[in-house]
Amino acid sequence: MRSQSLKILFQGDSITDGSRGRNDDPNHILGHGYPYIIAARLGRDLAATTPEFINRGISGNRVSDLYARWNEDAISLQPDVLSILAGVNDAAKIAEGLPAGATDRFERVYRHLLEETREVLPGTGLILCEPFVVQAGAQDRNWEGLIAKVTEYQHIVKQLAHEFDAVWVPLQAALDEACQVAEASYWVWDGIHPTTAGHQILADQWLAVVQNSRLAIR
Repeated sequence: MRSQSLKILFQGDSITDGSRGRNDDPNHILGHGYPYIIAARLGRDLAATTPEFINRGISGNRVSDLYARWNEDAISLQPDVLSILAGVNDAAKIAEGLPAGATDRFERVYRHLLEETREVLPGTGLILCEPFVVQAGAQDRNWEGLIAKVTEYQHIVKQLAHEFDAVWVPLQAALDEACQVAEASYWVWDGIHPTTAGHQILADQWLAVVQNSRLAIR
C-alpha cells in the first residue's frame, strides 16, 4: 500500500458540483455527477492504493470565480491530479447579454489559472475537459450565440491543454453522438446540465482518456 494516497481533485461549475455535500459525509461529498461515477469506479478497482477523490465544483462559477477561490479550493489541497471542466457559464453570460459577460475574460483567466498552478504545483497532473452544450430546453433562446461562444471556448481549452502539457478530454462529440440515439434532453435536460445518463457519458469519456494517458490513476 502507498504511504500516501493519490489525491484527485475535480474543479468546475454546477456540472461538477452535482449538489455535493459541504461537510465530511462520505455519502454526499462527491455530489451525484460524473466525479461520483469516476470515484466509484476507480475507488473500487484501486482499493489497494486507496485513492482520494475531492470535488470542489461550485454551481454558477465562471473561470474568474474559480480563480478567485483557487488558493483555498485547489492550491492548498495539493492534488496529484487536477481535473477542470468550466466555460459554459462564461459563454452563457455573454450570449444572454448580462453584465457579468460585459467583457470576455475566459482565455485570459483560464491561462492565468494554469500558469499559477504550474508555478506553485509543478508536479500536479492537469486534465482539461471540453466545455459543451446541446440544443435543449432553455438554451433554444440564445442558441446561435451560445453555441458560437462555446465552440470558441472548446478550441481555446484544447490549445491550453497543448500549451500546458495537460490531458485533453473531449466531450461534445460523445454527447452529439448520443443525441442521435435519444433526444438531447434525455442526456442534457436543459442543454447544460446532464441527466444521470449524460453524466455517465462524461465519466466514460474521462475514464477512457485519462486511464489511457500518462496521468492514469493507479
